[in-house]
Amino acid sequence: MKFEELATERLFLRAFREEDFAAVHSWAGDGETLKYMRFGPNSEEETRAFLRQAIAETRAEDCRNFHFIAVLRTTGEPIGEAALMRHGEDLADLGWILHRSYWKRGYGAEIGKALLEVGFGRLGLHRIIAHCDGENYGSYRVMENIGMRREGLFLQGRKGNRVLDYAWRDELAYAILQEEWQARRQP
Repeated sequence: MKFEELATERLFLRAFREEDFAAVHSWAGDGETLKYMRFGPNSEEETRAFLRQAIAETRAEDCRNFHFIAVLRTTGEPIGEAALMRHGEDLADLGWILHRSYWKRGYGAEIGKALLEVGFGRLGLHRIIAHCDGENYGSYRVMENIGMRREGLFLQGRKGNRVLDYAWRDELAYAILQEEWQARRQP
């Protein structure tokens, strides 16, 4: 199944294009934006490699991993990215990155809700999970706001990136079941 574009109240989530490089690198190369991520900040070649992979995976005939760039509906300006990565037929991980200029404006929750809709509403998944750095308050608050529940704390469960000198970091795990998502949608 392929998705060319998803619409939220303020965003379009669309497939990556080669010409998205400058926008993607504006966050993928920014240490502050990636402070809590496992990767980065990227060199230009690392960003180009990611972009090639995301385009190839999303265009694949048997697409299992969906990569989207998030653009403002009003201007078309790219502000971040999102992914839904399937594991088997019934499970998936979701994730997103927003350029730090767009933090604390509700875009993360908008993206998260759209990914849950794809996963549960269109793909019929049973369970969706997400992980974040234990100190990434913004990320775990988004997960809670979209109905995910904390399932675990993994002490020193992930290595940080170059900004964090590759130090071991705590990791939080969140999840939601299709039935929980469905119950939240009922009036």
